[in-house]
Amino acid sequence: MREMPPTEADLQGLPTDDDWRRLQFTTLLYYLHETNPDNGLVRDKTAPDAPASIAAIGMALAATPVGVERGIIIREFAAKITRRVLRYLMELPQGPEPDASGYKGFFYHFLDIETGRRVWQCELSTIDSAFLFAGALTVAAYFDRDTPDESEIRRQATALYERADWNWACDGGPTLTHGWRPEHGFIPHRWRGYDEGLLLYLLGLGSPTHALPSESYAAYTETYQWTKIYGRELLYSGPLFTHQLSHMWVDFRGIRDEFMRQHDSDYFENSRHATFVQQEYAIRNPMNFVGYGERCWGFTASDGPGWVTREVDGVKREFFDYIARGAPFGPDDGTVSPWVVIASLPFAPEIVIPTAGNFATMSLGMTRLYGFVPSFNRTFAAEDSPTGWWISPYHFGIDQGPVVLMVENYRTGLIWNIMRRCPRVVSGLRRAGFSGGWLEQH
Repeated sequence: MREMPPTEADLQGLPTDDDWRRLQFTTLLYYLHETNPDNGLVRDKTAPDAPASIAAIGMALAATPVGVERGIIIREFAAKITRRVLRYLMELPQGPEPDASGYKGFFYHFLDIETGRRVWQCELSTIDSAFLFAGALTVAAYFDRDTPDESEIRRQATALYERADWNWACDGGPTLTHGWRPEHGFIPHRWRGYDEGLLLYLLGLGSPTHALPSESYAAYTETYQWTKIYGRELLYSGPLFTHQLSHMWVDFRGIRDEFMRQHDSDYFENSRHATFVQQEYAIRNPMNFVGYGERCWGFTASDGPGWVTREVDGVKREFFDYIARGAPFGPDDGTVSPWVVIASLPFAPEIVIPTAGNFATMSLGMTRLYGFVPSFNRTFAAEDSPTGWWISPYHFGIDQGPVVLMVENYRTGLIWNIMRRCPRVVSGLRRAGFSGGWLEQH
């Protein structure tokens, strides 16, 4: 375990406050540049002809207060943009038809960026809809002035969230399903055990119209895996993003549910442990991938070099495309994601800041348009890459939000403070059994 404070030598060349501000700005530009100006839908990734991602739209909404408070866009224009996309989403067709935009208040994972209709026979996604609802609730709490635009934001955002039928999404069981397709019905996977689904249950429990029963949260947590890794006791989940995405909106410092009370911890401290586990895994580097170390780590759901097997320095290696990589139990193919390191900034700044400084020296785009590249792999040689090793050719909308929001939460606590004013989130926390800390003031 390495939790020693940085020395003066360690601090040389590390990102300054101006560097973090610039990273936020360049990363946030994704949501301005990759958004259809006619309807406010946000492109899933920078690939040509990419559809809109409903989760990216939610993160763009949540990032709007950051853009306003950081002087990137004036509040009045931000309110107009926000009002437009919420109104458009509310007007999109909902129904069982396979070419609708959503059903029972939830949305399909990917939508045509021009028409807002379902593409690729993708699933009606409960978790991606939750990110949209969280973004909507963020702007509803932030835009609190008595102007026509801001008043309509609150009405539309509230209606969008309250329309979701959470009990239908349970399909008769105690836990939420991953989603539904009109061709085959509900997806046979459920949100159980610790992961980003924590946010999903908090929003479902807080609904004033179709609230989940409190028993659903108990069913979600009953398969939690408390374990000991590298001398640290924590609630395990391999990909680092699962320890972050709910935290973009909820300040879990000092508030506990029944599970965390039993283990004398909280979800914030748990994410701190998970961040150190990832670094320790990279230091040990049991599979001997190139570049891993104290200042090069970050394993999560990400793009990768592709589904291919190569012999590298006499060792046969399997590489993956988009997959949920994790540590220490894998899967792992040498792919590292800078964005997921930055998203742990509030949890463990003493190791995130030096790692970000190292990434800044590796031609990974910290200060270029859209910020750090989403993933790279130094074990996978690539002749067409300026570095000589594989770098993701695209930026992804769902990778940008965690950087913008978590850097801001570290610097000012802005999103956390906004969501403390959201009655639906507070209600969801209470119904899940959370108490203590800032919740006692509400």
